[in-house]
Amino acid sequence: MSANDAVLIEDHGAKWVVRLNMPERRNALGRDVVAGITRAAEQAGRSKVLRAVVLCGAGDKAFCAGADLKERQSLTPDEVRVFVGQMNFAFRSIERSPKVWIAALHGACLGGGLELSLCADLRVAQRDAILGLPEVRLGILPGAGGTQRLPRLIGVARAKELILTGSRITADHALALGVVNRVADDHEAAAHALADEVGLAAPISVMQAKRAVDEGYDLHLEAGLAWERACYEVTIPTKDRLEGLAAFAEKRPPRFQGE
Repeated sequence: MSANDAVLIEDHGAKWVVRLNMPERRNALGRDVVAGITRAAEQAGRSKVLRAVVLCGAGDKAFCAGADLKERQSLTPDEVRVFVGQMNFAFRSIERSPKVWIAALHGACLGGGLELSLCADLRVAQRDAILGLPEVRLGILPGAGGTQRLPRLIGVARAKELILTGSRITADHALALGVVNRVADDHEAAAHALADEVGLAAPISVMQAKRAVDEGYDLHLEAGLAWERACYEVTIPTKDRLEGLAAFAEKRPPRFQGE
């Protein structure tokens, strides 16, 4: 199935692949791509069996090279403002998704492409990946969450260095900074391996753990601990919790059902 021609969805049951499908434009973020991302996130959120999504780009040159600057040149200032709002909505849809999203990065991962990857829960980079936020060298600034998400991920000083210089970094440097979780020779295979690991866990537990982290991060400690307890409470009456205990006692793999 597909979100649209610009974004394809490969349904593997508990795991989906969402692929940016504009390789001739290095999967740049034009209006069709952004609309496709939004639809893919909505479809993923409604799935009863899906556990993890691998987000990747078609072709061998780029995960996503950023904004579609050719398209952008044809837009009026008001149209640019509308589009930036749509892009932020699309990215937030991934960030707020109840599913686990894993971005598989290769080639160019620049500007809006890096900002898109920051919305995922986990990031895996192929060794050839080049990452950066070059917007200040184009007379703008990161406008799809880069100035907010990157400092929260790697700290203010390191994020400022990347944002204010517009410099590009290698996959290994990104790993050292904490921008990506893993570097691999085959980014998609590594992302699939992570997705499979997520698939071994209890779905409700994963969903609530993600909520505990995402919605508790900016709270002070006591409020964050209270929020963690509230998320934990959701797991107590589930059949999967009992199954986990039984599987441990019987020394067998658990058979979680998401109930």
